[in-house]
Amino acid sequence: MYKINGSSVIITVFISAVIILLNACSFSAKTTERYYKKALAESYDMIAVPGVPFTEAGWDSTMKARVYWAKHLYDRGIAKNIMFSGSSVYSPYYEGEIMALYALAIGIPKENIFTETKAQHSTENLYYVYLKSKKLGFTKLALATDPFQAKQLKRFARVRIGENTGIIPIVFDTLSIVQPLMTNPKIEYQKAYNSNFVSIKSKESFWKRLRGTMGKNIDYNAY
Repeated sequence: MYKINGSSVIITVFISAVIILLNACSFSAKTTERYYKKALAESYDMIAVPGVPFTEAGWDSTMKARVYWAKHLYDRGIAKNIMFSGSSVYSPYYEGEIMALYALAIGIPKENIFTETKAQHSTENLYYVYLKSKKLGFTKLALATDPFQAKQLKRFARVRIGENTGIIPIVFDTLSIVQPLMTNPKIEYQKAYNSNFVSIKSKESFWKRLRGTMGKNIDYNAY
C-alpha cells in the first residue's frame, strides 16, 4: 500500500510540475489581452500563422483556433493578408495549404490568402513567412498563434526579424464571442497531399529536430 501511495504522490507531483512548466512557458491571460489591445490600433501587411499537422480525420482544435483567429484579425482590419505556413512534416499534407483551404472555406477572400510550404519548425514558420512576404513587397509583419507558441517565438521574432514585429496571441474569450459558430467545413484536402512525403522523424534525429525548434536549421536563402 505504501508503494502504491508513494507512486501516486510521485505521479501527482510530476503532473503538477508539468502544468506549472507549461503555464510558465505561455503568456498569461492578462499579457495576451494586452498584446491584442495593442494590435487593435495596428494594420499589418501580413499575418504569419504557423501550421499544425493534419490527418484525414479533419483539423484539430489547435488548427481550428489559429485559422479562426486569423479570420477575426482579417475581419477587424488588423490583418490585410494572411500567410499560413507549414510543410508536410508529420503527415503527408502540407500544413500551410490545408489551413489555407479551411481559411477559404470560412470566408477569407482568396486574394488575401498566401501559403508557405518549406517550414518544418515553428521558428522556420515565422522566418520563411517573413522572407516570402518581403519578396512579395509586404513589410509590416505580425505573428498570430496560440499564447504558448507566441511566447516561444517572441524573442526569435524580435531578434531575427525586427523589434516592430507584431505578436498577436489568441484571446480565447474574444474568439468564442466573435466566432460563436466555429463550423467544420469540408475541404478537398487531397489538394494538399505530398506524394513524396517522408516523416521528419525518419529524416532527422531528435537532436537535429530540437535544433530546428530553436531556429538552428533555418535556410536564410529559402525565398
